[in-house]
Amino acid sequence: MFRLIPALILILILAVFALSNRQDVTLGFWPTDYTTQVPLAVAVLVGMAVAFVLGAAIVWVDHLGLGRRARRAEAAVRRLQAQLTQAEARQTSPTYASRGLSDVRRPEPVLPPPDR
Repeated sequence: MFRLIPALILILILAVFALSNRQDVTLGFWPTDYTTQVPLAVAVLVGMAVAFVLGAAIVWVDHLGLGRRARRAEAAVRRLQAQLTQAEARQTSPTYASRGLSDVRRPEPVLPPPDR
C-alpha cells in the first residue's frame, strides 16, 4: 500500500501539469515540412515518455552484458566447487591412509599480534 503513495503523488502532479498547460503549440518534424498542433502538456509528457523508454532500453542492453557475465561467473564457481569437492574426496580417501599420509599435520595459521 505504501508503495502506491509515490505513484499517486506523481500522477496527481502530472494531472495538474496537464490541466495547467492546455494551450496549443506547433511541433515541426525536421527534415520534413510536417507540422502539427498539440497541447503543450501532451508535447512535454510524450517527450518525457520517449526519453524514459530510450533510457530504459539503454539500461536493458547494458544489463544483458552484465547478465551474461554473471552467468559465466556462476558457471566458473560451480566448476571450482566441483573441483574442490573432488580434491577433498581424494584427500580423505583410504589410499592416503594406507600410505601414512593421513597423519600429516597441517601447519597452524599465523595470527597477527593482538592490538594493545
